[in-house]
Amino acid sequence: MNMQINQFRFWAIGLATSWLALFVLVPSLMVLVTSFLTRDPDFLIRFEFSLDGWRSVFDPSFISLLWDSLSMALITACICLAIAYPFVMCLMSLPSKWRPIILFLLIVPFWTNSLVRIYAIQYLLGKKGLINDAMLGIGLIDKPLDLLYTPFAVIFGLSYILLPFMILPIYSAMEKLDLRLLDAAKDLGANAAQRLWRITLPLTLPGIVAGSLMVILPAMGMFFVADLLGGSKHALLGNVIKNQFIQTRDWPFGAALSVLMIILLSFMLWLYYRATKLSNRQGGINDSDF
Repeated sequence: MNMQINQFRFWAIGLATSWLALFVLVPSLMVLVTSFLTRDPDFLIRFEFSLDGWRSVFDPSFISLLWDSLSMALITACICLAIAYPFVMCLMSLPSKWRPIILFLLIVPFWTNSLVRIYAIQYLLGKKGLINDAMLGIGLIDKPLDLLYTPFAVIFGLSYILLPFMILPIYSAMEKLDLRLLDAAKDLGANAAQRLWRITLPLTLPGIVAGSLMVILPAMGMFFVADLLGGSKHALLGNVIKNQFIQTRDWPFGAALSVLMIILLSFMLWLYYRATKLSNRQGGINDSDF
């Protein structure tokens, strides 16, 4: 029996490791190597060592674009957090039998293809769209507003698509929250704001960080949202990477940008690790905190 279990573990772990090595590690190493090669107009890359791709990454014009992309991703994460955290708190106040149903109803619309939902947002935000028609109809505006092909439209689309990725980690963290701590804090005289600041937020910090990670990095890479809602005038990092591989055909630069995104992901994972350790340290709460 033990021999069969060991064989099962060997094959299961071996297959998973082989899969990750073949489809994650090897492509990542290929991208890393490509970032140090020379661009070739005819054959895309030439196997000669070069730092031109990385020099382009640190070009001031690209740094400005990177900052714009990161700032839009951060704004998206803040909007998702501002919506998701109160929503989850209200959800946790419901009877436990209703929570899975509400989460299911929340997730069902997101089973639709992202492109279909983006085209729906185009209809909402267009000059002849639903929002402008409604505001014109009730007299709030005299002429249609330019909502589409603006940073607002890009952030709106990103927030709509990525909102569940913020809600689910926060819900998972809040579900593990020991409600006896809140009751004890209330008995010790802590008001609602103190309980939120001293107990709920610190103990759900890993969920907040995890949700932010799951929003920020995809937000920087969703090039189709910027193309369709920003009109290619408000590019994200994903747009630049796509253009380097498909249009400009500067593969070393595109590979260097891809490696940069991997580095950003690693840094965010480190932040998640630190937030988890901080939450574990703050697990012991006493009356001197209030």
